[in-house]
Amino acid sequence: MLLLTLLAAPLAALAGPACTSEPESKWIPEADMVKRFQALGYKDDVKKLHVSKGKCWEIYGHDKQGRKVEVYFHPISGAIAEENIKD
Repeated sequence: MLLLTLLAAPLAALAGPACTSEPESKWIPEADMVKRFQALGYKDDVKKLHVSKGKCWEIYGHDKQGRKVEVYFHPISGAIAEENIKD
């Protein structure tokens, strides 16, 4: 059982955070999330925005230093749930 737990841990990390089970009708609209992303200092070059498996807004773009980023946002509060630098 311990071995299965240890093997599953890296897979869970790749899946991203779990944000909500609330219906999408309660979520911040996509266009507003892009504006929020940009207002936080990320460049205005959003490459991809979609709903992650964990029901978060997942946005790919670049940070102030020009590094590729993947940012998960809570879809109701707009808070950053996780940020990953890709470069």
